[in-house]
Amino acid sequence: MAPKTSHWADVNADKIIREKGDKPVYTCASGITPSGTVHIGNFREIISTELVARALKDRGKEVRFIYSWDDFDVFRKVPKNMPDPQELEKYLRKSITEVPDPHGREESYARANEKAVEELLPLVGINPEYIYQAKEYGASGYASEIRTALEHQEAVRAILDEHRTSPLPDEWIPLSVFCTACGRDTTRVDSWDGDWSVSYSCDSCGNSETLDLREASTVKLPWRIDWPMRWFREGVDFEPAGKDHHSEGGSFDTARKIVQAVYGGESPVTFQYDFVRIKGRGGKISSSSGEVVSLADVLEIYTPEVTRFLFAGTRPNTEFAISFDLDVLKIYEDYDKCERIFFDKPETEKQRKKWEKQARIYELSQVGAAPEKIPYQIPIRHLTNLLQTYNGDIDQTIAALPDVQEYQQERLRKRAECAWNWITSYAPEDFRFSLKSADTAPLELSGEEKSSLKALAEVVGNLQDYDEKTLSEAIYAVAGGHGFEAPDFFALVYRALIGKEKGPRLAAFILSAGRERILPLLEKY
Repeated sequence: MAPKTSHWADVNADKIIREKGDKPVYTCASGITPSGTVHIGNFREIISTELVARALKDRGKEVRFIYSWDDFDVFRKVPKNMPDPQELEKYLRKSITEVPDPHGREESYARANEKAVEELLPLVGINPEYIYQAKEYGASGYASEIRTALEHQEAVRAILDEHRTSPLPDEWIPLSVFCTACGRDTTRVDSWDGDWSVSYSCDSCGNSETLDLREASTVKLPWRIDWPMRWFREGVDFEPAGKDHHSEGGSFDTARKIVQAVYGGESPVTFQYDFVRIKGRGGKISSSSGEVVSLADVLEIYTPEVTRFLFAGTRPNTEFAISFDLDVLKIYEDYDKCERIFFDKPETEKQRKKWEKQARIYELSQVGAAPEKIPYQIPIRHLTNLLQTYNGDIDQTIAALPDVQEYQQERLRKRAECAWNWITSYAPEDFRFSLKSADTAPLELSGEEKSSLKALAEVVGNLQDYDEKTLSEAIYAVAGGHGFEAPDFFALVYRALIGKEKGPRLAAFILSAGRERILPLLEKY
């Protein structure tokens, strides 16, 4: 069966069906440790999984999309962006579910990080089934799988030793235990009785005891064994991973061997995704460092559809940057171009092939189904200028636009909110402006400069008679009639209107602002 299109999500969906056979349900998986703010690099795995899951659904397949919170992992480091770090240091080496929320809003540090993501994902059309590993391990839900790992510990040791510079010690047992007395993982597993009992001792507090795996709530498998165990347990058919996991001898390499040798299962179809960087900031994003950009940060600037477009339109194994500078405008322009292509389906087969690629990117960029009618298209630069003309008033901005239909309002409003957030938080200073108030003191000007502005005021007094082209011609005529070079006259007008030497396209700006707001500023002269 040929893929729906040549888009990477469709190609991988086809690969899953081909390699896993015809199944009643395909399981797609993703997950992370909520050890800090879940950043936009982590989101790449989430949305990459969702895009492939959507491609499977588009082929009529039933899909289970699971997202595992590895919240039974160890709290190893206090991120830099946390309040009262000394207090949090008391919880180092404990499970992150045992660490209190430093902001006091949720039951734990882990839950606060989880909830921050769970509340946002539906906004970008992602609704996975969540699995909480602290809950699963805490209920002894993996007791049988843990015992299986113990029964095959020599095979596990051999696989892990293949890629180690020095072999694991003879006394190594594939288990990790949080001490029931002090809660830390500073423990040694001393023995396993060949059945359900394991004994351990704690280096931190000196506690030692024997636990029954069927009742224990503090025993877990190390990551490299835990991951393939869950592939087997959940029947995972597809799971992408970062290039660090996909490196030779990395965790995916060993997991592939362990799932087969220990559990008799199969590894999922996968691909490697690359890192996401932030424009102007070097290095890999890190949750533990606190130097992160979250999905919430991105959604302040990019609408949900444009956020999805960034990932749907980029191959997963390609590194790219999330931009907060002037590139924001180009990204919106690229999305708008893709949207226009989608709604301009060609008639000939030859043209349609080229069209299909962009059309599929647009489809996958939508939170739900693609709209039946084209949303309101306004060039993002014009929108930012219009918003500044109305000092961020979105209602006035939309009211100033021609022919906005009711069905177009919601998306247009969201775009305007994002555009205003970008203007106020990230736009370069020379990009920003605000129209002067009518009571602002006039500039000190020469007689000819005043005369030219008075002439322009006469033009603006009859603004209803002009469109952008004819108004632009009239502005040039005023400049020439008073002996000014056009750039010099434009600079003069900008100084009078917004207090800067440069600004938006002058004719369009004057038309947008309107006679009532422009005329009082020019009539002062």
